[in-house]
Amino acid sequence: MAKDLEEQDELDTTEDEESADVVDAEEAEESADEAEERTSADEIEASGSDSDSDEEAEDDERDGETPANVGAALKYVHAAFFSSGILIAYLSSKLLAMIWNELAEWPTATRAVPQLLRYAEDDRGNITLAIGAVIGIVAVIQTYRKETIRRWADEVAGELAKVTWPTRDIVTNGTIVVVIASFIATAYVGILDRLWSFLTNLVYGA
Repeated sequence: MAKDLEEQDELDTTEDEESADVVDAEEAEESADEAEERTSADEIEASGSDSDSDEEAEDDERDGETPANVGAALKYVHAAFFSSGILIAYLSSKLLAMIWNELAEWPTATRAVPQLLRYAEDDRGNITLAIGAVIGIVAVIQTYRKETIRRWADEVAGELAKVTWPTRDIVTNGTIVVVIASFIATAYVGILDRLWSFLTNLVYGA
């Protein structure tokens, strides 16, 4: 009887240990699953933060480079306006000088406006040049003050800022290649010319 009780106790103890092992294994699996989920979530958050940081870095880099490029491109736009003003001043002065000289030779105009003959032809050129300079300055200022023209100039500057200009090394290497290719082509054409001249003299000279 006592032996049976001991065996029963041993069986109960074994079952309890097995059930405890099963519970521990299940808890270990659950903790492992939770750890994997947390790791996946951390990886997703890390990748998201990395992508966000990359986008922010690209935006910062773009924002940092664009104003400088646009500022450099605006120099060309302003230079174009300045050149246009000089051209307008030059053409205006020449046109005014031509009109003044024509009117000075017209008797009716000289009788109506005697001041046309007050200055010599050389002096007329200086006066019309000053008037043309004033016309060019006023024309450029009035043109640049227009909203549509200024917006167009900003768009032109933006497009110029997108242009990738070649570096000095690229230009130098390209120039060297062109010079060498031109030299080879010149030598080749010269040799062919000598050859055909020799053959022509050989055939027709005989």
